[in-house]
Amino acid sequence: MADTMNRTAGPPVEGGAPSGRDDNIVSLLRDLTSQGSHLAEQQLALIKAEVRETGNDMKKAIGAMAGAAVVGIAGLGVLLMAFAYLLADAIDHLGLATLIVGVVTLIVAYILYRGGAAKMRDVDLAPERTQHSLERTPAALRGDLHPEDKR
Repeated sequence: MADTMNRTAGPPVEGGAPSGRDDNIVSLLRDLTSQGSHLAEQQLALIKAEVRETGNDMKKAIGAMAGAAVVGIAGLGVLLMAFAYLLADAIDHLGLATLIVGVVTLIVAYILYRGGAAKMRDVDLAPERTQHSLERTPAALRGDLHPEDKR
């Protein structure tokens, strides 16, 4: 590819050297290629940063859901034992008391789970800034650096 960029389209001038116009075109093409690769590197860095940020948000949401599971399981065991016996003393029916306490404990666990699920829903997995930049790239290549001003 570099071999084709060094060839000149016009006839050589005295001494066999290419004309100044051809040097400018080659220089412009070299600059365009360099800027294009620099833009691609920046886009890749932006994607990596957004994925890293999204991963951190996902870790927080998963941690909240794991916490809800631990609390739900612990609550299920402890509350079923303690409150079932206390309620059984009040209503004189151990089976019904155990069922009531178990249902209440599961409702609390469900509320905690829904909180974690809401946090997970709020995590945006799409790299929006990168998509916006990629949508603007064709306009920037045409020299229009502010396409959103034309709305």
